[in-house]
Amino acid sequence: MNPFNMDPLALGMRLAALIIAFTVHELSHGLMAYMLGDKTAKNDGRLTLNPIRHIDPMGLVFLMIFSFGWAKPVMVDPRNFQYPKQDMALTAVAGPLSNFIMAFVTTMIFYPLVMSAGSVAALGALGVFLQFMIIINLALGIFNLLPIPPLDGSKLFGVILPDRTYFTFISMGSRYGMILLLILIATNQLVPIISMLHSFAFNLLIDIARFIYT
Repeated sequence: MNPFNMDPLALGMRLAALIIAFTVHELSHGLMAYMLGDKTAKNDGRLTLNPIRHIDPMGLVFLMIFSFGWAKPVMVDPRNFQYPKQDMALTAVAGPLSNFIMAFVTTMIFYPLVMSAGSVAALGALGVFLQFMIIINLALGIFNLLPIPPLDGSKLFGVILPDRTYFTFISMGSRYGMILLLILIATNQLVPIISMLHSFAFNLLIDIARFIYT
């Protein structure tokens, strides 16, 4: 999606949806870590809905232009967890889960409004914003569940590994995972997978909304 081809309204609504999606995603990581005994995020001032604490300006610009970006990562100290591997996995999954919940709630608002108005265009700015909220939150949740460090999915994948293999995997991933991720993105290897999963998830949400409201 090229932002330079968008009208100002669509561009503004997309930016707003991105900021909300990233903010809640990072806050959810911090809240889960705090609930599991790690106060690092709290001490860093990350347990807030203030987007300034979570948004990386350069990462947001990249996301707007190239559809690939990042937020400020929430720092976590696994030494504060009772069960480091499992608690890291729970902390990691909290981010994508928050995006899927937002996509679901937004769909439950969006669907009846569109059915009543007759089209997304008839809803004006609200319709555009809600549509972006669904699309962006699904994309962010799915992308972050890929089992490639430093993405959240790598922490979930790591739970099934023996301890020694797990820490080697995480350590190697922190060094080379981003390089691998950039290569996969540059060679367009991830787009078909994410697009397929995104389409499935979007259609599933619409089917659920249709079932609920009919």
